[in-house]
Formats: sequence, C-alpha cells, structure tokens
Amino acid sequence: MAIRVILAEDSYLAREGIMRVLESIEDLDLVAAYGDLDTVRAGVESVRPDVVVTDIRMPPDHSDEGIRLADELRTTQPAVGVVVLSQHTDPRYALALFDRGAAGRAYLLKERVRDRAELGRAVREVANGGSVVDPRIVEGLLSVHRRSDRTLLEELTPRELEILGLIAEGRSNAAIAETLVVTKRAVERHINAIFRKLELDESEDVSRRVKAALLYLARTG
Repeated sequence: MAIRVILAEDSYLAREGIMRVLESIEDLDLVAAYGDLDTVRAGVESVRPDVVVTDIRMPPDHSDEGIRLADELRTTQPAVGVVVLSQHTDPRYALALFDRGAAGRAYLLKERVRDRAELGRAVREVANGGSVVDPRIVEGLLSVHRRSDRTLLEELTPRELEILGLIAEGRSNAAIAETLVVTKRAVERHINAIFRKLELDESEDVSRRVKAALLYLARTG
C-alpha cells in the first residue's frame, strides 16, 4: 500500500518542485499540499496522512512552524511521521526537532530534495517509525565530538549503547528501566556514564539527552 503524504510549503515554486519529486516516487501517494500552518493542521485532521513533508518555515510567522507542527503531532497524531525540510545547517534546529524523541522524525536540508532516492528513503523511514538526520547536520555535531579518528561512541559498552538507543526513541528513564528489567537508579547510572564518555556536560544549553540521541543516530546511519 502506498504511503499517503501531504506537503507543507508556502513558496509556489518550491512547492511545485517538491510535488513533482514526491509524485515521481512509486510507493508514495501525494494526497494534498498546503501553504501555511493552519491549513496543514486542518489537512492532517481531514486527510489522515502517513507522513507530512514540511518546510521548516511558513506563514504565519516564518520562524519554526515545521518543527512546532512536528512537536504538536506527537500528541495529536502520534502515528504520523514528519520530514522537516530546512535550509539551516545549524544543528540547533535538528536538536529542537528531536527534543521529544527521534522516532518518526527526519531533518533534511532542502538541497536533498533533488535526490529522489534520498527523499523517498526519509519518507519511508519515518512512516515506519524510524529517523533520518541529514549527514551535514550530523557532521556538525560530530566535528566537536571526535577523538583521533574514532568517535566517542565507540567507548560505550553494549549496555550503554542499548540504553542510548532507547533514549533516541524518546523513552523516559522509567520506561527504559521497565524495558530492560532493571532499576531506574541503574538506568540513571548508565546514562550519567554515557554523558561523561560523550563529553556532554550540564553547562551546555542544549539537552544532553537530545545531543546523545543524535550522536547515536549518526552511528546507526
């Protein structure tokens, strides 16, 4: 069955271009396109898509509407995946998108839209509850988290990697403890060790959990 997609893009030329790319991908069904946040919200309610492909900025404020929409849908339509398209290479925008978990979310630079395979892969991934982060965003994060020619992630134990994977899914400490059948205190000890090994300190202005999750996503491809 084709993946039902709606597009949110206020620029007419960009919207037409992205629509053509989406329509050319065999297993996707572009069912609607909108130009502002309010009509996208209404469209999600009426059309019930599997995935929303959205620009990061659109009316009414041209700020971060795409990220706000993705956050709202975690509550109102948790099964709907979201692919955010952006011109911003600053990792902070991706960090904001993944603040409540990475499952069902993708952050791609707009230049990737020209690659039909790349856009199609991102839509399929989020439709199945997975995650995609643009390689250039990941590179920006990893550039300050490298030691020699290997990443700090390689220092984590198998258990710590397992817990980090659950963090990337948006699981709370309590949920992780229940999944692994361990105490919440044990999970907290592992997480503190993860932060220490990844050199994420409490003084950073961005959530350590989110940064750790993105670094994990970079490792898993």
